Amino acid sequence: MAGLTFWTALLSLTARSVAQDYSTSPPVYPSPPTVGINWEAAFAQASSFVSNLTLEEKAQLVTGTTGPCVGNIGGVPRVGFEGICMQDGPLAIRQATYASVFSAGLTAAASWDRGLIYLRGLQMGEEFKGKGSHVALGPVVGPLGRSGYGGRGWEGFSPDPYLTGVAAEQTIWGMQQAGVQTSLKHYIGNEQETQRNPDKSANNNTIEAVSSNVDDRTIHELYLWPFANGVRAGTSSIMCSYNRINGSYGCQNSKTLNGLLKTELGFQGYVVSDWAATHAGVDAVNAGLDMNMPGPISGFPNASFFGGNVTQAVNNGTLNESRVDDMVRRIMTPYFWLNQAEYPPIDGYEPTLNSRYPPYQYSFTLGSSNVDVRADHAQSIRDLGAAGTVLLKNTNNTLPLKAPSTIGVFGNDAGDVVDGLYFSGASFQQRQGYEYGTLPVAGGSGAGRLSYLVTPLEAIKARGAQDNTLVQYILNNTLITQPGGLRTIAPVPEVCLVFLKSWASEGSDRVSLEANWNSTAVVNSVAAICNNTIVITHSAGLNVMPWANNPNVTAILAAHLPGQESGNSIVDVLYGTVNPSGKLPYTIALNESDYSFADITNSTELQETEDPNAWQSNFTEALLIDYRHFDYYNQSVLFEFGFGLSYTTFDVSNLDIEPTVSGISPYPDAAPTVPGGNPTLWQVLYVVNITVKNTGDVAGATVPQVYLALPQIAGSVPTPKNVLRGFEKVLLQPGQSLTVNFPLTRRDLSYWDVNLQDWVIPSGAIGVNVGFSSRDIRLANDFVVVQ
Repeated sequence: MAGLTFWTALLSLTARSVAQDYSTSPPVYPSPPTVGINWEAAFAQASSFVSNLTLEEKAQLVTGTTGPCVGNIGGVPRVGFEGICMQDGPLAIRQATYASVFSAGLTAAASWDRGLIYLRGLQMGEEFKGKGSHVALGPVVGPLGRSGYGGRGWEGFSPDPYLTGVAAEQTIWGMQQAGVQTSLKHYIGNEQETQRNPDKSANNNTIEAVSSNVDDRTIHELYLWPFANGVRAGTSSIMCSYNRINGSYGCQNSKTLNGLLKTELGFQGYVVSDWAATHAGVDAVNAGLDMNMPGPISGFPNASFFGGNVTQAVNNGTLNESRVDDMVRRIMTPYFWLNQAEYPPIDGYEPTLNSRYPPYQYSFTLGSSNVDVRADHAQSIRDLGAAGTVLLKNTNNTLPLKAPSTIGVFGNDAGDVVDGLYFSGASFQQRQGYEYGTLPVAGGSGAGRLSYLVTPLEAIKARGAQDNTLVQYILNNTLITQPGGLRTIAPVPEVCLVFLKSWASEGSDRVSLEANWNSTAVVNSVAAICNNTIVITHSAGLNVMPWANNPNVTAILAAHLPGQESGNSIVDVLYGTVNPSGKLPYTIALNESDYSFADITNSTELQETEDPNAWQSNFTEALLIDYRHFDYYNQSVLFEFGFGLSYTTFDVSNLDIEPTVSGISPYPDAAPTVPGGNPTLWQVLYVVNITVKNTGDVAGATVPQVYLALPQIAGSVPTPKNVLRGFEKVLLQPGQSLTVNFPLTRRDLSYWDVNLQDWVIPSGAIGVNVGFSSRDIRLANDFVVVQ
């Protein structure tokens, strides 16, 4: 109880002292110690463990070292501790052999299916554990998706914080149920790859990383929101990001680490740096960083910001050993909580794959090589790939296909890859070799090593053989767009399938929102000869579709990044084995220029700057990203957030809004902070009830969505017209009806008051809008919580 009293007092002190104005990052010290809330037994084990360590051993446990994994904490054999193995990433054990490559986070979000997202996390966790990895570096909620040009948006879920928060907590629950620690990343404001790290100018001056400058209300209601879900779900660690936030580097920003994360959200685990995102020793430790990865300073394998510097700082009095003890407790508590002292050995082939470092000595016990951890996960990967495919257009019920006599398959995304099954590469400009072959995942540390890949063409051929369908194909985009390039296709197919793709990767941002490799010309060329052209996109993010209204384009499917079962997933949807139920987790605008509200700064002037602090990204759009922007300015779009068609039809009725408590105060009750923040923020205050009915003639699933319209707040940044605050995937037989309930928590009904430094329910009417997308609203009402 004494620990909770201290925690409550510290929260009160910090809330009064850290009111944040735009583009500043006030200091918040000291770093609050963990008290092991919800992990009490493991915390006691960790405390006992720490009491038996020397100072040098403590310093070792907070410092990465070379080893068989992507990230390694060395063992302490004297106390029976072998160490900690960390592996990428958010959709697969990135570099492992005989492991599955799951659908991307973007695909999971497009499914809007809690159960499938949880299962994805559980099965990924089983594979990480089977390979001996204690920590999975994921899931991703930063970048949130401020800009569609972001190179890593596909690793996360959606630019909507509510949808992303739900997907994050389901993933964390699943992975940690399997016994693997999650590392929720990248914290915070990490919304671009351009200038994410400092570099050198032409005159060898250090140019600092981009600073994401975010106002206090926006950081709470947008970028911190899904991290709160993740902390409440019990994530073991949080990875801090490369960028600066309001002028201070993410891994030594005391406001975001000590203030927001450890105090306001009550985070009990450890903060680990992104690889080489540490720029200081004692300053970073005091600001809230608990673990430095990979440990050695780049180019200096025997030097580290932590390690011996931690020992020296304690000995010379510049760092309190109690803070080092807290760092080790934070690291070891999840280890004991998940019973990782009893754990499979690291795959013996791993050192061969982790070739970034020269030969080294390590304390880990290696097991057998090339352990097959894929189990029966292929079917659920196939299921999620189909569930995350969004049907955007279906003129005259073109789909599902019904045993056509002839099919034409076109585009460089349809066939097999020609440059290997490991999508590790960097920017689009550097990876022109990825021109040929379907895109199951994108590149960088969020990728995976495929053990096999089912391509769309392969799966279409197999299905065509069942139906005695003639399947013709041309996969060369350059040939397709040349005059006469399609002359070898005869007869003209009854159905023409065009497969497009958009590459993206860690390390660079996208240069266009159109699909790559002359995609518009490919569609137009095929549609000119085929009046039944179906376009399928595999994309690392959203695509604008300048060909969408071509009358010969009769159907459009956004298939995102489905993973290793790509071809099977899309054929399941094309032929109606699976009734499409995916919904867009972002907005598709009419024109690329419509996304200018969140440009990623990349001007020639900045590229050539000699000003160390020139890279400033001011989030002036505040809360108005994606559909919030388009709705606020009444701007037309091509396909709105939450949109997705089905092979059947649905309706909603009987909107009812019921309070669950009476006498609601606009302010949350004072309460000891627990993981996720003030527990009263998670109290359900209202329940929205509706009836959903399948009004068509085939079974199918749909996603009713609840949006709230909160009043505008005087003197604040603009409040969005509508914000998502509830959804549920519902499977219904023809004619079947079902009552669906949507709980609304205090947090759902509140805004962040920058003066009070607290969540407040606004006075006046709150609108409730229910429908099947952000603009397909079927039912509306309002209610008043606070007069």
